[in-house]
Amino acid sequence: MLLPGIFTLDIDGRPTLAFEAKNLRESQQLCHEHWLLQDITCLTSNGAPLWDGKARLRARRSTENEIVAYREATRDSKQIDGDLLLAFLVELDDLH
Repeated sequence: MLLPGIFTLDIDGRPTLAFEAKNLRESQQLCHEHWLLQDITCLTSNGAPLWDGKARLRARRSTENEIVAYREATRDSKQIDGDLLLAFLVELDDLH
C-alpha cells in the first residue's frame, strides 16, 4: 500500500496550498472541487482573492519546503481523521 503524498495547488503559477492525496491524479481532481473553488474565490491574501475564477489551477508534487510547511500545519491542527487538511502557503487576510 502506498502512503499518501503531499501535493501543492498552484494558482496562476503561485504555490497557494498544500494537501495530501493518494497520487497525482487524485490531487488534480481537487482543482475541480466546487467547494474548494468557492473557498479560494472568497479567501483573500493582501486584499486580493486567492483565485479570480479565471487563473490556471494546477496540482503538482510539493517541494521539500512545501512539505515542511504542510507537516508543520498538520502538527498544529486539530484535524479529524478523514478530513482533508489544506495548509495555506500564502498569508491569508483576517476573515472578519
